[in-house]
Amino acid sequence: MVLNTLTKKVLVTGANGLLGQKLIALLLAQNYVVLATGRGESRLPQDWNCPYSSMEVSDQEAVYDVFDNFKPEVVVHAAAMTQADQCEEDRVGCHLQNVIGTKNIVEACKDHECHLIFLSTDFIFDGKNGPYSENDKPNPANYYGQTKLEGEKLTQMSGLKLWSIVRTVLVYGTMHRGSRSNIILWVKENLEAKKPIKVVSDQWRSPTLVEDLCGGILAIIEKKASGIFNICGPDFLTPYEMACVTADHFHLDKSYMEKVSGDTFTQTAKRPAKTGLILDKAQKELDYRPKSFAEGIGILAKQLKLANS
Repeated sequence: MVLNTLTKKVLVTGANGLLGQKLIALLLAQNYVVLATGRGESRLPQDWNCPYSSMEVSDQEAVYDVFDNFKPEVVVHAAAMTQADQCEEDRVGCHLQNVIGTKNIVEACKDHECHLIFLSTDFIFDGKNGPYSENDKPNPANYYGQTKLEGEKLTQMSGLKLWSIVRTVLVYGTMHRGSRSNIILWVKENLEAKKPIKVVSDQWRSPTLVEDLCGGILAIIEKKASGIFNICGPDFLTPYEMACVTADHFHLDKSYMEKVSGDTFTQTAKRPAKTGLILDKAQKELDYRPKSFAEGIGILAKQLKLANS
C-alpha cells in the first residue's frame, strides 16, 4: 500500500480504553497512520491491523524509544488514572501516571515537534459555578482533578507550536473489550434484574457520547486547532435524570430507582456538585455538534444489540 504523503501519523496513548479504541477506529477509517500505545497487551480487534506498542507513559526511556521509532506528527494523550477514588487512595501512582507521564509525553512531543492533544476533565473545577467555559478559573475538588490540571499546565507551558487541551465530562459508550460500566449500562442491568438502585439527584454533569468526543478530537487534528476546547454532551443533567432517560428508552420500571443526595455514598474523593461545560467555542471553531443524551442512548443501544447478535 502506498501511503498518501499528506497522511498524518498519529500516536494515541491509552489505546485500550474506551476513548482510545473508538478514536483509533475513527482515525483508521479516515486513513490516518496510527500507532496505538497502552499498558500491557493490545485489546484492539485483530482485524484492524493497527500497530500497537506497549508503553508505560511514566517510563521516560520507553516513551522516547516509541517516539523515535514512530516519529508521530500528532499525539493524542488519553492515558491516565481516571477513577477519582483510586487517585485519592493512591496519590503516588496517580501523580506518576497523570503528571510524570504527561511530562514525558510533552518532552517527547517537543523533540519531534508534534501537535499534542491532552485529554482533561471537568473535575479541574470545584463545581460551585458550573457549567464552565474555557476561560473560567480551575479549582480542583479532588486529587484526580489536581493532577489533570497539572497536566494542562505542562501542556500550556510546553513551548510547543501546536497544543490543544480537550476538557470532557462523564464519557459513555461501548467498546470491543475490557469496557468499564457506565451509568446507562448500570441502570439498564439493574432495572432489568429488578434490583433497587440509589441514584444521585444533586450533582449535574454534561454526559458525553464517546463518538462525539472522538469527532471533536478529529476536528482539532484536521483544523490544527490550538488552545483549550470543551468537548462534551449538550445536556445538563443529574445522574437521576440520566437514569430516568435510560429507563424510559429501554421501557424499564423506574419504581426501583430511589432519588438520593451525593452524601448518601461514602466516597474517598470529593465530587464537585455542578460542573458541565459550555460548548460555544467548540461549536463555533470546530463545528462541533454533539448528540443529545437521549440520542446517545439510542446509538449505544444499537451497538449493544449488534454486539449480542
